Amino acid sequence: MSHSLMPIRSALLSVYHKTGLEELARGLDARGVRLFATGGTYDFVRNLGIQVTPVEDVTGFPSILGGRVKTLHPKIFGGILSRRNDPSDQQECELHQIPSIDLVVVDLYPFSDTLKAGGSESEIIEKIDIGGVSLLRAAAKNFRFVTVMSSYTQYGSLISHLNENNGCSSEDFRRKLAAKAFETTAGYDRLIGHWTLTGGADLIELPQGAGTSLRYGENPHQKGVFYGQLGEVFEQLSGKELSYNNLLDIDAAIALAGEFQEPMAAVVKHNNACGVSAGPDAMTNWKKALDSDPVSAFGGIIIITSTIDFALAEDIGKLFFEVLIAPDFTQEALDLLKSKKNRILLKINKIPKSSGSIRSVLNGVLWQSADDKTEVVSDLKSVTKVAPTSQQVSDMLFANRIVKHSRSNTIVLAKDNRLLAAGVGQTSRVDALQQAIEKAQRFSLDLDGAVMASDAFFPFPDCVEIAGKAGIRAIIQPGGSLKDQDSINKCDEMGLAMVLTGFRHFKH
Repeated sequence: MSHSLMPIRSALLSVYHKTGLEELARGLDARGVRLFATGGTYDFVRNLGIQVTPVEDVTGFPSILGGRVKTLHPKIFGGILSRRNDPSDQQECELHQIPSIDLVVVDLYPFSDTLKAGGSESEIIEKIDIGGVSLLRAAAKNFRFVTVMSSYTQYGSLISHLNENNGCSSEDFRRKLAAKAFETTAGYDRLIGHWTLTGGADLIELPQGAGTSLRYGENPHQKGVFYGQLGEVFEQLSGKELSYNNLLDIDAAIALAGEFQEPMAAVVKHNNACGVSAGPDAMTNWKKALDSDPVSAFGGIIIITSTIDFALAEDIGKLFFEVLIAPDFTQEALDLLKSKKNRILLKINKIPKSSGSIRSVLNGVLWQSADDKTEVVSDLKSVTKVAPTSQQVSDMLFANRIVKHSRSNTIVLAKDNRLLAAGVGQTSRVDALQQAIEKAQRFSLDLDGAVMASDAFFPFPDCVEIAGKAGIRAIIQPGGSLKDQDSINKCDEMGLAMVLTGFRHFKH
């Protein structure tokens, strides 16, 4: 018996959300497919005037334990798992009066939605689907003979496929749907496992689906795929296809912009900010951000949290850049910027809030919750004889927001809500500071009266001394070193202000 094309003569429906269910049920009914259904799905289909059989009539057993057990029965799973080309399987099904089930349609209980909505532990537990996951896995395992649907988004494709194949499904179609079902159950169980372990804090949902292939990975000899829905975050208005490295820099730029309530502009290169300025005027922000490091800005990612008008677009257009991100563009600005077809213009829809991060390590993965701490004035503990001025406090908080989004070890120098220079990704904090000072001097940026932010504590007072000699007058750092007092004493000796936050911001 060939099982390339398999007729669909019977279907089991067990769905939580009823989106698209009417169209599916009517489409299957029109083809003469016998329908079985559970609980609320049975009521929904019956009320449409469509003939449907409750699973209790198949199993001869009622739904029990408040609906916890409905489909977990040999007459259901035997009908799904039987091999149509195995005479022994077919004899057993005939002996036990087990009907074949050719199509399984399941929409799992909304565990994630219940968790996100702040449900109680009891409510969350009741949204852990048992029968639905089992049905999906059984049908997916037997994809050579059975078609499985794990999302309402697939309903339309099924009806079209059946119409094209005289009521049959192809093996290639079934295999793809089976893969999607396994992805669905794997992701579902991963979320449940994470909640069970952490109590639901900082939930990470891995996007499901086949992903979007990129031109290549970090380098041309590497493959790259993006999993997720970019359209939820931004709309691409023009330009070439986004690359792996583009997406990394776009993520870094948008995450940094999310730290600011006031209008800002930033230039990002290799995930680090090389220019940042915040203030009421968009053109001023752009020019200050660019002037911080016009060399690194070449080929960079620009984000401006103000509407791009013609004058701003004209000035930005003088620079070769990869991507420009903004909340909106005037039509005149768009027309001008689109004159170079490879320029990527992104209209941001929202700044997504990260719930955490994962990365591959050795033969497994690491997970951590998001660094969602942004220091405010009340977090600052003044520890020196000289107290910081209000402008220095503002500048230190500004610099600390940039530190949080820079690769460690990092030092950020800032003044008047503008990044002057940063030293990033250094193995020594002294090297990071010297890199920042040298860069500021190279672009003739005055460090006198500037502030310094560090992502981690100073184990020795050397950075304080170097900074003081360069003109830095106030320092913000987490503290926590056994030798904090040495750095505090050096500040007092040089007449500098220092505040401790108590929060480290390593980023590797």
